Amino acid sequence: MTIFYKFEGKMYINITNGCPCDCVFCIRKNGDSIEDNDSLWLEHEPTFEEVCAAFDSFDKTGITDAVFCGYGEPTVKADLLLKTAEFIKSNSAMKIRVNTNGLVRLIHKDFDVNRFGGLIDSFSISLNAPNAVRYNEVTKPAFGEKAFDEMLSFAQDVKKMGIKTSFTVVDVISPEEIRECEILAEKLEIPLRVRAYVTDNESYT
Repeated sequence: MTIFYKFEGKMYINITNGCPCDCVFCIRKNGDSIEDNDSLWLEHEPTFEEVCAAFDSFDKTGITDAVFCGYGEPTVKADLLLKTAEFIKSNSAMKIRVNTNGLVRLIHKDFDVNRFGGLIDSFSISLNAPNAVRYNEVTKPAFGEKAFDEMLSFAQDVKKMGIKTSFTVVDVISPEEIRECEILAEKLEIPLRVRAYVTDNESYT
């Protein structure tokens, strides 16, 4: 069972295969792993004890960054994510990033994002579209169109906490829509990175 794996010199953390979205560009549609790593489809949802054991046995030589990003939305297992982040902080000097859809407060009712303070160094949030209608078409969230505004609200809230925050968008949408995303990101003063859509699972950040 692959919980930790390496990609581009970073340690990636795969704690769940659960996700409330069905993005049209999701890499899970193209294979079962990234580069030459073992399958990222989990045999079962790992316990905290299993995560700790996997961390201890993982070769962390030269690694300075840990990224919660596997074959699922990491905040689906928000409590495990936080416990794991605290464990990593206590046992290494790694910077911790979470790649997320920003919907944790819809996934877990009344979730307090302040719990991320002091544990998460940065968030990379999937913007995906310039408005709620297109977001719903591209991301297909289980929560409907309210998900778009919640994602934006999450981004602004964690940014206000002093956590480094950025957006990403995949170039499956039109150049005009990408430009609209850039304008929206500029308005919110949150950096935006445009990712190229790939079908071979060789690019995954």
